[in-house]
Amino acid sequence: MPTQKTLAVTGNVLVAEAMRQCAPDVMAAYPITPQTTIVEEFAKFVANGRVHTEYVTVESEHSAMSSCVGASAAGARVMTATSSQGLALMWEELFIAAGMRLPIVMANANRALSAPINIHCDHSDIMGARDTGWIILFAENAQEAYDNTIMAVRIAEHPDVMLPVMTTLDGFITTHSIDRAEIMDDDTVKEFVGEYVPEYALLDTDHPVSHGNFAGLGGPYFEFKRSQRNAIDRSAEVIRDVADEWTAICGRPFGMVEGWGMEDAEIAIVAIGSTAGNVRAVARELRAQGVRVGVLKVRCFRPFPFADVADALAGCKAVAVLDRAESFGAEGGPLFLEVRSALYDRTERPAIVNYIYGLGGSDVKLDLLRRVYSDLSDVADGAQVPGRLVYLGAR
Repeated sequence: MPTQKTLAVTGNVLVAEAMRQCAPDVMAAYPITPQTTIVEEFAKFVANGRVHTEYVTVESEHSAMSSCVGASAAGARVMTATSSQGLALMWEELFIAAGMRLPIVMANANRALSAPINIHCDHSDIMGARDTGWIILFAENAQEAYDNTIMAVRIAEHPDVMLPVMTTLDGFITTHSIDRAEIMDDDTVKEFVGEYVPEYALLDTDHPVSHGNFAGLGGPYFEFKRSQRNAIDRSAEVIRDVADEWTAICGRPFGMVEGWGMEDAEIAIVAIGSTAGNVRAVARELRAQGVRVGVLKVRCFRPFPFADVADALAGCKAVAVLDRAESFGAEGGPLFLEVRSALYDRTERPAIVNYIYGLGGSDVKLDLLRRVYSDLSDVADGAQVPGRLVYLGAR
């Protein structure tokens, strides 16, 4: 029977623990704050013989993802981790990994991008990678970071998907804060993820294949991109199926979106990552006062669950979308653009306001979230929307 153990550890430790239990053949990684302790912990597991992984120390994040691409193409189960400038340095290789349909799993500690230099949490790094073709999962807390990492292996390696997956957790807020979480026993995780048997491996000399070929003018490049689109569209069903299977084992639910109070909410906040917990805390206060508020957390960002979001927000009069990243020159932040697009085809749509918040780790105080709900109450009562984009808490 599956057994679980309760730990009080940081999110990074839990991600490293999940990676150990998934037992990748290869990990190639470079340390960068606030991701460093993930690969430090994993390196200890390798050194102590607790996992038989080929750990490759490289000189940069570009080399880390290049090594992962080569190892995955060769037929290995591959995992890695990065953050911020490191993820940006991988940018070229992210497209290659997705285009070559390599099921690499990578944890990203969400952190601001320079300039100016900042090592704290926002989502500018991961949102910069949103169109690279990777599946992207967000964690609210350490428990979700652990669960997402394990599910990501099954999702990535599913024959209907075969795409890389990024599991993300908020820098310092989740990566370094000690949290209570349940971890599954090693044998159960081993059985859940199974053994990876690649269909097209460069080292399978009995069945020779090629990877990364030239597909220029008149070549099949266009068709490759359509194949990627079809695969990430198919991944939505796979994500739900894998999540249902994991839920049956561990008892913890997973939804591509997860609502609180949305059944009869008149006003709601859409959030992603660790801030969802703060929003729920304020929502509980307001519910106790008789205000019909709701919270919608987006847990899977790619593929974006358009229908789920639109259905969840259907009964609302006013909605706020919280973005911890900018999309300079666009009509709003990345999450806002997705949510508004999801609502576009609905006959009745709520008023929608975008709030940019918490850039560079700026505090997300509960009073700021109370202000958002207050603004929404005014909008629901007929007041004018407070601008198309509001910088929440900026001086």
